[in-house]
Amino acid sequence: MTDWLALCRAAAADIRTMLEELPTRVEREPVVGAGLGGDDTTAVDAAAERAVVARLEDAHAAGADFTLVSEELGERRFGSGGGDWVVVDPIDGSNNAKRGIRFFSVSIAVADGPTMDDVRFGYVHDFGTAEEWTAERGAGAWLDGRRLDGPLPGDPIEILSFEATDTASVSAKAPAMVGVAHRLRVMGSLALSLCHLADGRVDAVCSLKRSRAVDIAAAQLLLRERGIAIDLPQDTPFGAARLDTVARSRVVAAATPALCRQLQAALGA
Repeated sequence: MTDWLALCRAAAADIRTMLEELPTRVEREPVVGAGLGGDDTTAVDAAAERAVVARLEDAHAAGADFTLVSEELGERRFGSGGGDWVVVDPIDGSNNAKRGIRFFSVSIAVADGPTMDDVRFGYVHDFGTAEEWTAERGAGAWLDGRRLDGPLPGDPIEILSFEATDTASVSAKAPAMVGVAHRLRVMGSLALSLCHLADGRVDAVCSLKRSRAVDIAAAQLLLRERGIAIDLPQDTPFGAARLDTVARSRVVAAATPALCRQLQAALGA
């Protein structure tokens, strides 16, 4: 049986080595293709994905069969495809990564099948702080091996993180948060912002454009293990959402379903 935590840690270490080999924007920023998720693939994205795929190929060589769903490659079967799905965003926060802003991550989820409800293991590694966020379905969520059992996100919302942002969307949506959230943060990695929500560092997270399963598959398990609400308003119910690279819905997450509904109502269409 594959030791998914060990594999994820090895992949994160390989990506860190790659980052040292591509130290500046000159090496990281060139566009080398287009990912199946729809975004440009930069050199740092491609190199990180190669590092993860190499570890997965080793696991397959050792007998594991599974289906990979990745930000850049899309869907790829290893062997028969097996019963497992491995959902990977090699660099979540690519704009930060290519410019040397230390708030980006690798996100890896392992699932029994093709939906969010099937995710049984989640792993997010922060390359800025070296924090390791993990979750196991039905067993809890951890930060650096410490169970997350501290204060939950607040109600009402003091700090709200916006993700998937551009200037136009922030300027359009920020005024609607007056009276809903006291402060805004725009950090640049949806996976990490959701992890921070799981630890009560922020009180809510909203993506301002439709996001993909690869962005959230791992981090959403930390939230659900802590009883924190997360929703895909344009693709409900959440648990039935497909583990693929299609951008189907905005993400909203907060302490309670009622707060998620309030956020979605404020954001509008």
